[in-house]
Amino acid sequence: QLEPLNEGFLSRLSDLLLCRWTCRHCCQKCYESSCCQSSEDEVEILGPFPAQTPPWLMASRSSDKDGDSVHTASEVPLTPRTNSPDGRRSSSDTSKSTYSLMRRISSLESRRPSSPLIDIKPIEFGILSAKKEPIQPSVLRRTYTPDDYFRKFEPHLYSLDSSSDDVDSLTDEEILSKYQLGMLHFSTQYDLLHNHLTVRVIEARDLPPPISHDGSRQDMAHSNPYVKICLLPDQKNSKQTGVKRKTQKPVFEERYTFEIPFLEAQRRTLLLTVVDFDKFSRHCVIGKVSVPLCEVDLVKGGHWWKALIPSSQNEVELGELLLSLNYLPSAGRLNVDVIRAKQLLQTDVSQGSDPFVKIQLVHGLKLVKTKKTSFLRGTIDPFYNESFSFKVPQEELENASLVFTVFGHNMKSSNDFIGRIVIGQYSSGPSESNHWRRMLNTHRTAVEQWHSLRSRAECDRVSPASLEVT
Repeated sequence: QLEPLNEGFLSRLSDLLLCRWTCRHCCQKCYESSCCQSSEDEVEILGPFPAQTPPWLMASRSSDKDGDSVHTASEVPLTPRTNSPDGRRSSSDTSKSTYSLMRRISSLESRRPSSPLIDIKPIEFGILSAKKEPIQPSVLRRTYTPDDYFRKFEPHLYSLDSSSDDVDSLTDEEILSKYQLGMLHFSTQYDLLHNHLTVRVIEARDLPPPISHDGSRQDMAHSNPYVKICLLPDQKNSKQTGVKRKTQKPVFEERYTFEIPFLEAQRRTLLLTVVDFDKFSRHCVIGKVSVPLCEVDLVKGGHWWKALIPSSQNEVELGELLLSLNYLPSAGRLNVDVIRAKQLLQTDVSQGSDPFVKIQLVHGLKLVKTKKTSFLRGTIDPFYNESFSFKVPQEELENASLVFTVFGHNMKSSNDFIGRIVIGQYSSGPSESNHWRRMLNTHRTAVEQWHSLRSRAECDRVSPASLEVT
């Protein structure tokens, strides 16, 4: 009676060991031998399985072949036996459960993903001799011919004109010693309550003496400087200080206000241009200072001394003129409205300018009629709002030209020329041609447009009508 009892205990012990090896529920159900009857989906792999049958299982199989009836605690009987009369579990049941367990283990082994294959090439270590090639591949380098080498140079980067990058990297002292154009003192302040930017032009110092257009020094020992202020990229709505006579250290102390939103002001660049007034109306630019407003604290404000740098624009603009044209075919009348002008070239040092506009009708190459506006004293931004009418038959309209000339009134001598444009058959530029074409396409409707004034020489070169007037 002892042997069947031992066989039943050993079978349960083997089930316990195998169950703890393969199942996660062994601690709960292993003594009932019911967890081993679960499906394959409920089996969880707890660790790697050996590639071959475990030695203790092979030992139990060999002991069964030898016919030994006595088993140790580590042996599992696999030979078929008859059931014991007391109804306990026999060794045949144990062998059947063991066989089913091995079949599930083999199926799990087949379903387990295989490890990735790694192709490891042998690496040769050691000191490289002169005859051996290096193990690591060498970097392929393209050999450049002399032509390719010099073709990579960009000459404009090394020219004297492209000095913007050099100027940005220099300090104010280095800029002053390099160009010797003087320094400008100014300040900025933004008013959040009224949404405007205030620019205060305070003073300048160490300005260079005046230079004539032929490159030689003039007899005058001092300049007549003034400052133009604008917010780039908008150069039309600029401001201008008064002219300080015969000084290289002018004191301006003038404030100017720009109505602009705060976010828009941060996108602008403040441009201050110092100009030398010329009595012959050929004003020369001394130097400029540009400050991106995104780099300064506008609300807090501040004062700056900035060194002047050369400007590519040697002469200042002559100003702008706003005109309106209207043609009435039934009456054969060409109506011209001179509305206003702004930022005209200053012709008087002390009073600014006394500008007026002369309008001359030219038919073909013959001067037909001359009219002019009244002059306004002491301003460079005059408002005229004056209308003029010329009799022009419709068949002669295509051969007509209008010459607009802005002068500065002078009581002591001849009037000072400021600027000119020609509109019509012999227009002085594409902007003037576009205005004339719009008027021809829209009869009985007034067409307004701004025009930039040009020099007399430029108009005489491109428009024959400009040669026929004085």
